Amino acid sequence: MRSATAHSIYSNDDRFSVLSAGTDKTANVVLTEEHLAWADAVIVMEKHHRNFIQSNFTNFYTIKKIVCLYIPDEYDYMQPELVVTLQRNFESVYGRGLLG
Repeated sequence: MRSATAHSIYSNDDRFSVLSAGTDKTANVVLTEEHLAWADAVIVMEKHHRNFIQSNFTNFYTIKKIVCLYIPDEYDYMQPELVVTLQRNFESVYGRGLLG
């Protein structure tokens, strides 16, 4: 729900083009090479997502900017606390120039 919420928050933000995909095989959209090829930067919610990319998409891991927001999987879709946490963490990363 974190990625789907982030997608909803930022899909109409003129600063970005966004896609959302998960690393779990049960995700609505599972991360593929095509997603990684498309992206200038990849935002993950937890360290194990970054590790998944490193293990399964080594070629992209070495050339893509991958930033972790460190948001645990304990929220529902568009839960107000999640929205605030996503915006705070993402805007901090963006404001520090860590996306490119």
